[in-house]
Amino acid sequence: MTVHMSRSVRDIMAVVTATSPPVCHRSDEQLLADFQAGNRHVLDELFRRYRGVAFRVASRLLGNEADALDAVQEGFIKVLTHLEGFEGRSSFKTWLLRVVSNAALDLGRQRGRRDQLKDESYNDPEREPQAAFFDAGRDLELADLRAILSKALAQLPEAQRQTFVLHVDGELSYREVAQVLKISVGTVMSRLFYARQKLRTILAERVSV
Repeated sequence: MTVHMSRSVRDIMAVVTATSPPVCHRSDEQLLADFQAGNRHVLDELFRRYRGVAFRVASRLLGNEADALDAVQEGFIKVLTHLEGFEGRSSFKTWLLRVVSNAALDLGRQRGRRDQLKDESYNDPEREPQAAFFDAGRDLELADLRAILSKALAQLPEAQRQTFVLHVDGELSYREVAQVLKISVGTVMSRLFYARQKLRTILAERVSV
């Protein structure tokens, strides 16, 4: 499908930073059709629907909350300003995660890979803030595990890291990952196999220290 739009970056930024609207049960295709018919409020719903998974993907790729937020913002702006180029050959989610993951990788290359990732954890987008007060010891343990996983992911080749994160954190199927990265399903499976093997080795070494 072809969607036509004329919104300024300022308007789009308002969408990205807007308060979440009520839950909507309409499909992405229906929302995009509504937008084509002139209903611009559907952009708020699309952002609300996918901001969590987009942040998880960006944060896994970058290992830093502030950078991940920048990547998500940049990704959403690119998507919302180029909706006319979306033809519906893949799902809106796979298209969005491709743009966000590429934005995250570009940002990581621009700022340089950090020699040492910060040990403090970043907030889980799906987690309620009040939970931090219930079990401080467990939170510290989970923070350590997240930091270890972030460091391990950073050691993977970029192609394997992006494939792994899109599948695990982006919750995309093999076929959807293949669509996002424009590779075969077999290549997705191969990258995931080697990524998991390397992560097991790296994590085993770190946990045993």
